[in-house]
Amino acid sequence: MGQLRVEKVQELMKQEVSKIILRELKDPRIGFVTVTQVEATGDLRSAKIYVSLMGSDQQVKDCWAGLQSSLGYIRREIGQRIRLHFTPELTFQLDNSLAYSAHIQTLLNQIKKDETSDV
Repeated sequence: MGQLRVEKVQELMKQEVSKIILRELKDPRIGFVTVTQVEATGDLRSAKIYVSLMGSDQQVKDCWAGLQSSLGYIRREIGQRIRLHFTPELTFQLDNSLAYSAHIQTLLNQIKKDETSDV
């Protein structure tokens, strides 16, 4: 299958999953979730949805459990909204890049603060 088509489907899936999580899931455990990326296989049989979760450790665990329990509903909705021959098997992957970049920013701010106090 053409790489361009796979990339278009990935972007469309990212948008649709974001809409579903934001507007349609009624699970109170699901808090602040950001869909950062979708990686689909070349035959579009499976897709990994990378999500970033914000909150305390307990909130992240609860949110993760809520997302896992809603996986079947999300797959069904994706199948109805995106016309594909097969609906991909979906899995969630935790994306820690936002937390990592926040940590790096904190370290850089600390270095800058230390440099200005030395002068």
